[in-house]
Amino acid sequence: MFELDHDLAQEIVDRAMAILPCNVNVMDSQGLILGSGEPERINTRHEGAQLVLANGRVVELDEDAAKCLKGVQPGVNLPLMLDDRLIGVLGLTGEPQQLRTYGELVRMTAEMLVAQRHLQVEQQWRRQRCDDLLALLLGGSGDSPRLLDEARQLGLKPQLPRVPCLFELRSGPPAEALSAWLLNRYPDSWCVSPARESLLWCRPAGLVLDEARLVERLQRHGWEVERLALGCAAHSLEQLRRGYRRVRDLLAYGLEVLPQAQLLSLSRYRLPALLWRHRHEDALDELLEPLQRIRARDASGQLLATLRAWCAHDGQSQACADALGIHRNSLRYRLERVAELGEVDPLRLEGMLSLYLGLQLLPAD
Repeated sequence: MFELDHDLAQEIVDRAMAILPCNVNVMDSQGLILGSGEPERINTRHEGAQLVLANGRVVELDEDAAKCLKGVQPGVNLPLMLDDRLIGVLGLTGEPQQLRTYGELVRMTAEMLVAQRHLQVEQQWRRQRCDDLLALLLGGSGDSPRLLDEARQLGLKPQLPRVPCLFELRSGPPAEALSAWLLNRYPDSWCVSPARESLLWCRPAGLVLDEARLVERLQRHGWEVERLALGCAAHSLEQLRRGYRRVRDLLAYGLEVLPQAQLLSLSRYRLPALLWRHRHEDALDELLEPLQRIRARDASGQLLATLRAWCAHDGQSQACADALGIHRNSLRYRLERVAELGEVDPLRLEGMLSLYLGLQLLPAD
């Protein structure tokens, strides 16, 4: 339930007294003065306001009437309303007959300020509740019917398919500002900021978007996007939660293995990101051992570059040789050297697959 506070009451007083040649007081629903042009009266009880609160109508007090009440001076006291609810009292000090017209105008302005502040509070509460709900929905406990129903009531549309996109920011405005920018331009999006430098954006799956152009646009607005990890469409909350974990792994993989890559797509790096998640397990060390042996004897990096090209061209000799600008015989010689040093034959499917998986865990030079 909205209540007047000292800041709002004093704002009303200051605005009114910038125009009126009289003192103004604002009292809360208990008759306590919250704002006044006479600071010594703040936090004192105003019995004239209590009469307004008790009767729900304007109370005018002349000199004689004011003397009968505590903490009161002559003037006009008017009820302040919000949505037909009496929330406080506006008081103008002076001769009542001279203040009646002023009082009604100031009351109208004061009620407009109150309504505006109430709307701001409601919007702030809604944003905070949406943030809390999204954290629960994307966490491990967000499938309860009550939470889903509340999410629908708040317009979050939890049933809508979404694509998780994780931003890593280097500098510029904070992630909260990027969240507001995205929400304003792409309706039905979800945004959660795990930290000041990162933002999870769950955009509607039906949105057709050029991510490279989006990053360029964000750069022009001051956001320095270090990298952006793009997930795949999720058709349920559980899929979206899994997608969030995948793009986190993908972002970590890109940081360590592909530091120059700004856009990382899960459809392109699904297997490398999966391997990266388990990179500390002993079994994956076996994939790196052949490559480490090759690297130790490959000072120029030629053999590893050849192996990357071989895997990139699916073992197609002519296409790989053309890409490297060498003869097929030279390519065969290099691959034989790879097999000799790494003790794994890239000309065989099993060997090529093993070396390919190892390359996905080896940081690019």
